[in-house]
Amino acid sequence: MADSGIVFKADLYQMYQGAVAGGLRQEFDYGGHGDYEATLDLDKLAGREGLYLKLKAEHRFGGLQGSPPTGVILPSAIQTTLPGRTNDLMLTNVLFTQFLSEEFAFSFGKLDTFDGDQNEFASGRGKTQFSNVAFVVNPVLFRSVPYSTLGVTFTYLQEKQPIFNFTVMNSTYTAGTAGFDELFDQGASLIGEGRVPTNFGGKPGHQLLGVTWSSRSYASLGDDPRLGITPTGIPQQSGSWSVYWNADQYLVYDDGGCTGEARGWGVFGRAGYADGDTNPLEYFLSFGVGGNAMIRGREKDYFGIGWFQVGTSDDLNPITSTALNLGLQGQGIEMYYRIQATEHLQITPDIQILDPARQGIDDAYLVGVRALLSF
Repeated sequence: MADSGIVFKADLYQMYQGAVAGGLRQEFDYGGHGDYEATLDLDKLAGREGLYLKLKAEHRFGGLQGSPPTGVILPSAIQTTLPGRTNDLMLTNVLFTQFLSEEFAFSFGKLDTFDGDQNEFASGRGKTQFSNVAFVVNPVLFRSVPYSTLGVTFTYLQEKQPIFNFTVMNSTYTAGTAGFDELFDQGASLIGEGRVPTNFGGKPGHQLLGVTWSSRSYASLGDDPRLGITPTGIPQQSGSWSVYWNADQYLVYDDGGCTGEARGWGVFGRAGYADGDTNPLEYFLSFGVGGNAMIRGREKDYFGIGWFQVGTSDDLNPITSTALNLGLQGQGIEMYYRIQATEHLQITPDIQILDPARQGIDDAYLVGVRALLSF
């Protein structure tokens, strides 16, 4: 099939996680997520040079929806709440990409935004690296950037790596529908993102800077599966924006020589600031360490340790702040070790200590184990 231009990938994610102390109550629950993705090379299939089609469907299942009952606003197991709060199978990508040259391409269709804000040690969609959404993408983006919707992206590449992306997309979440009836009905979102490779100390790294803006009129909070916030109304306000930065830098690096299997470990960091009038999250900081294990014989294992802090907006009206029970800030730590059990199976013990960023709720101590079966 690959020789004919069709590549199919699938994975099954499962998480068992619970609070052993703190939070709202101590209990464990199970949740999971399935991804099914096909990439079609339309040059091989239909003679359309440089044209590709990506199709992806996903669904969640189980009782764990984002986090155990801890009161946190950033889900500790983000894959268990995507692509929505129902168990329905949703088509989150129907994306055409046309390469105009080796340096320029544009994409159009339905896309999901979890492939943005890339970081070498803190991305992985919540499956292959960290589990908490704080270490997957910058959460200050969520207000102005929906998870899955219609849009178009223009990309500049160097050596097959995206250097700059500019995206215009519908401002509302439409993972469960085609989205055409709602296209720009509530405004548009614009995202510009540049990611430049670096070579400090002769070792690879990246610096990323992005800006988002949305013309949508915001009248409620909590309609986003990426945030653990109960829906509540706020006075209608137009427009929202955010700026964000992230960096990764290898400290130890081996390019793999003739095998081509690069490995190593290094540091990462993120920061973001957003419009406090419409966004419940006004600023965000994180940093940590991650990479391949340094244990002889376990070269394909992977680890990560990270800390984050999120500041909530003090510009929201008193009714909204009371309804959401927001404190001034929350923070957390996550530690994981990913065991490459077989070629297709990863097993990952995970520990998190979370300050929920809500008043009157104790720090939550979470333990869990996740498994990822992929083909």
